Amino acid sequence: MSLDIASIDAISEINMDYTATIFLRQRWRDSRLVFPGNESVSVDGRLVSLLWIPDTFIPDSKRSFLHDVTVENRLIRIFSNGTVLYALRITATIACNMDLTKYPMDRQLCTLQLESWGYNLQDVVFYWTRGNDSVKGLDTLRLAQYSVESYYTSVTQAIYETGLYPKLVLHFALRRNVLFFILETYVPSTLLVVLSWVSFWISQSSVPARTCIGVTTVLTMTTLMMGARTSLPNANCFIKAIDVYLGICFTFIFGALLEYAIAHFCTMQHQTIGDVQR
Repeated sequence: MSLDIASIDAISEINMDYTATIFLRQRWRDSRLVFPGNESVSVDGRLVSLLWIPDTFIPDSKRSFLHDVTVENRLIRIFSNGTVLYALRITATIACNMDLTKYPMDRQLCTLQLESWGYNLQDVVFYWTRGNDSVKGLDTLRLAQYSVESYYTSVTQAIYETGLYPKLVLHFALRRNVLFFILETYVPSTLLVVLSWVSFWISQSSVPARTCIGVTTVLTMTTLMMGARTSLPNANCFIKAIDVYLGICFTFIFGALLEYAIAHFCTMQHQTIGDVQR
């Protein structure tokens, strides 16, 4: 087998999956299809029901379909020595278990698995055509929020109650581009913390000015924290790195507002004691 990754359309942290369009190519030799000569013959994809084909499937796929515009995107090419080339164009949504504890400075390892549905190891053996070179397209892939860091292939077995089945796995690592989050979250939250410190240079007698700055920064920081969580799953089993940072920023801003309340209260108490003494 060999793969061409045409595109990775979407990577969802909420559903923990990714959608990819791939060109899957399978080759095998059938001695019943040997014919004289050195040429190859390309046949219509609708004749696939007349040939033996492996029952390959993607075990982690949630949704998948075969493209059929303007005809079904199948390719069957028979060579004179009996070798059959069977190519498909598939779009599939595949599950990917993500660890978001370091979000948005995280690195995700996703897989694309290929297994045989009915034929076990006694019937069919899967292997990559050229090892890691069997996968094309990941090097030139451009994603909006990620960059492909590395990838490699492996050959293993799937163990089920009904027996052992051949299995091929493509592993690829995705590193998130943090520049978007620096401009969208980290810089505004840092500026809000600095803005909350401006109240320290305002006189304590200016109650409306200091209260306005404190309340405004607290509400803005709350809105920023809610916006940062909209693209993430609502899971309480782990704390993300961005939650820790925004939580610390919120503590600084709330502390600045609380500091003025305490300072104003102590000043009023001191003035009251002075009036009583006079």
